[in-house]
Amino acid sequence: MDFSAVVFYVFSILIIGSAVIMVFAKNIVHSAFALMFTLAGLALFYALLYAGFVAVTQLLVYVGGILVLILFGVMLTTRGYFEKVRTRTVNLLPSTIFVAIIGVLLIAVFVTTEWTKMPLEDGQVTMTGLGELLLTDFMLPFQVTGVLLLLAIIGAVLMASRARMPQQPPHAEQPDRPEDEPKNIP
Repeated sequence: MDFSAVVFYVFSILIIGSAVIMVFAKNIVHSAFALMFTLAGLALFYALLYAGFVAVTQLLVYVGGILVLILFGVMLTTRGYFEKVRTRTVNLLPSTIFVAIIGVLLIAVFVTTEWTKMPLEDGQVTMTGLGELLLTDFMLPFQVTGVLLLLAIIGAVLMASRARMPQQPPHAEQPDRPEDEPKNIP
């Protein structure tokens, strides 16, 4: 067994274990950190497949962006992030049977499929061609996506700041203010 297979199996165990912790943790912060390990392990899988751009994108977007967004969203809520999640198991038997059937079908497909093996070229560069395409042929969609993401961030900040500000009555219902009165200038 070569080194990449050992790394694959070790990180498979890490990903499955952290995914189980993420699902069954009672504290939402612990679930978020387990999600971080799951997403980082997936980035390593992409790196093992010589898909460097996808691996870096996985780390930047999901681990660095989405996970931080989840943690800030949890921490900035008014109820706090130490509150325990109360769950109740509903329809345990039907869901277990359904998952078992799906699992057996997936294993049957995996075992009966004839997989073709293609050797991977070591060190095959995937980012250079993609970078050239993004900055030449697909420059407009790339820039439009950036602007849309910027607008989404600005909208989220505005919505969060409005939610924290106390509601004031409209201007028409407020009593007369002294600055609205005309001033007598001699």
